[in-house]
Amino acid sequence: MEKIFENKVALVTGGSFGIGRAAAIAFAQRGARVVIADYIEDKQHETMNLIKKAGSEGLFVLCDVSKSNEVKAMIENVIAKFGRLDFAFNNAGIEGAMENVQDCTEENWDRTISINLKGIWLCMKYEIPQMLKQGKGAIVNCASVAGLIGFPGLPAYVASKHAVAGLTKTAALENTKQNIRVNAVCPGVIHTSMIDRITGKDKVVEKQYIDMEPIGRMGKPEEVAEAVMWLCSDNASFVTGTTLPVDGGWIAA
Repeated sequence: MEKIFENKVALVTGGSFGIGRAAAIAFAQRGARVVIADYIEDKQHETMNLIKKAGSEGLFVLCDVSKSNEVKAMIENVIAKFGRLDFAFNNAGIEGAMENVQDCTEENWDRTISINLKGIWLCMKYEIPQMLKQGKGAIVNCASVAGLIGFPGLPAYVASKHAVAGLTKTAALENTKQNIRVNAVCPGVIHTSMIDRITGKDKVVEKQYIDMEPIGRMGKPEEVAEAVMWLCSDNASFVTGTTLPVDGGWIAA
């Protein structure tokens, strides 16, 4: 694979598992040094081992993205270790509890919004100044198809992801003349541990989710990662402020 990101540094939040892990590996395969941040540490260090196997250098940072001091420290750790930050995939997020609007608890609402929305805002708050110093950067936020359409039973999640889409557009417009591009990916049904939690691995429920996808299957984390790689690359140099569905045709149906 061509090392298009050689001598670059990429940060992936929620990087220990799922879509985040796939993106971290994809960055490494393209030559980037990769920082993975997560609020839980993969005790087997599987993601870090895969980064090294791809021939790159990595760093793990323990971070709760909903806490300003931890996000600030995360960026400081990136700069202390590698001296720069070229790409950021702000991917950390949770689905929250399955509840109707009237049944959604204040605790569930606050936690989901705090991680999914405040967390992305905090990441950009500390990523953008470093990229401004360097004169260039690319940020990709992880929204969702639930950031483009409604989805019953997940009011806090849907609200947070719609807000991520809007926040992405604002950050893009604020920084476009400073050579910093900000975009979002909007995954559909991707086979990760999050989907397993939602479906309970029940085959009947899984089929209901698969039936939402015109393509006829769940997506793979690697397929979302490839979209992130393109948005970070110079091939997407004229793309900013977009919310890119990676959804097997769900939004088009």
